[in-house]
Formats: sequence, structure tokens, C-alpha cells
Amino acid sequence: MTRSRFNCPSHEGNIVIYSIKSKFFAEKMKEFFKVLTDGTIENQKPDGAEILSSMKRAKITEPGVIQWSEMCFCSSPLKHERQTVYDKFFSDMEIKVIDDYVEFDGESFFDYLKKLD
Repeated sequence: MTRSRFNCPSHEGNIVIYSIKSKFFAEKMKEFFKVLTDGTIENQKPDGAEILSSMKRAKITEPGVIQWSEMCFCSSPLKHERQTVYDKFFSDMEIKVIDDYVEFDGESFFDYLKKLD
């Protein structure tokens, strides 16, 4: 779904909202929570604030699996986000274009991360 034009760090693409389902590396979640909450990710341009917001929306929908919706600005789905953050902490990402943000059922992923800290 095309929203408007925006420059991705490496590509010019459309603003698209995606539904993402992914496995997470449980052994790396303390490190992930640290970079989510210490400003490292939030200050990443242009997508850090959206990554943080997305992780606050994310839900654990089955053991070891989370789902969330996220806006992306790159021509390839989540290209910059995956290169800079997601591929370090997640695997088997299933990405689908959707019309708007979705609230999934399940345990809050962010609350789960807080409990690990």
C-alpha cells in the first residue's frame, strides 16, 4: 500500500505498513531490551522510533514467536531495519503488506523483555 514518498538511507521507497511474524532468539533478548531502552535503536535514523514503537506493539503469539505491525520506508521490505537490528535478534521473518497497524492477541513482548532485565 503506497502512502507517500520518503528517502530510505539506501533506497527511495514508498511508505508501507507490514505485518511481521518472526521467531526470536531468547538468549539475545536481554541485549535486545538494552538497545531498545538505552537510546541506541530509538536514535537510529530514519526508522529507530518506529522500531521502538513496533516492539511496544509486538505480541508473543506462540512460544518463541512474536507478531507486530510496522511502517517501513525502504523499497525492499524492512531492508534497513533488518540490516541494522532485526537480523541480530530474529529469524524466519514472514512479512506481509497490510492496510493499517494491527493489534495482535498475546502477551506483550515489551513486558516480556522488561521481566528479563
